[in-house]
Amino acid sequence: MTPRRDAEPAAQPRRTRRTGRRPGNPDTREAILAAARGAFAERGFDATAIRTVAAAAGVDPALVHHYFGAKEDLFRAALAFPVDPARLLPTVLAGGPEGIGERLVRTFLEVWDSPVGAAGVALLRSAVSNEWTARLLREFLVTQVLRRVLDHLEVDPAELPLRGGLVATQLAGLALTRYVLRLEPIAGAEPATLVAAAGPTVQRYLTGDVR
Repeated sequence: MTPRRDAEPAAQPRRTRRTGRRPGNPDTREAILAAARGAFAERGFDATAIRTVAAAAGVDPALVHHYFGAKEDLFRAALAFPVDPARLLPTVLAGGPEGIGERLVRTFLEVWDSPVGAAGVALLRSAVSNEWTARLLREFLVTQVLRRVLDHLEVDPAELPLRGGLVATQLAGLALTRYVLRLEPIAGAEPATLVAAAGPTVQRYLTGDVR
């Protein structure tokens, strides 16, 4: 009589290895973002280095780059701004100095009238009542938007701060009246109407006589 053989052990399912970047630790990411908000608000964008943020968060600078990329990306994440100006401004700058005011206002309205504009409204509301957010939003507007526009214009460098500030009065004022206060007829106006009205003023602030 043939002895009974033990049954073969069941085959173990093969484990599949996950590919791609591992998800970041939420606590680590938030620590980096909190450190970045403090550094950008206190020092400004230009004076803030990745290593400064890393030291404040208690992590290696390479980890900051791993989670957020370049300093511009970290700044945008710290502010929770939904749009990267670097991807939008080439369209504004493409036509040269002539008509740049209208293109800037048109692009501004396209972003704020889109679904992502709700995040911008929330930031603006917070900036009105919170100095910390106001500092961050001010730095973002100056370094990530206005500077990139003004650097492409042949104007007196000494006038750049004034020109940038004047443009900001138009864009911030437009955002406040249209999206926060919802003042009519500005709130319900067609974008083309606002571009035609505000564009020439922004154009003069960018390239015309401001003295």
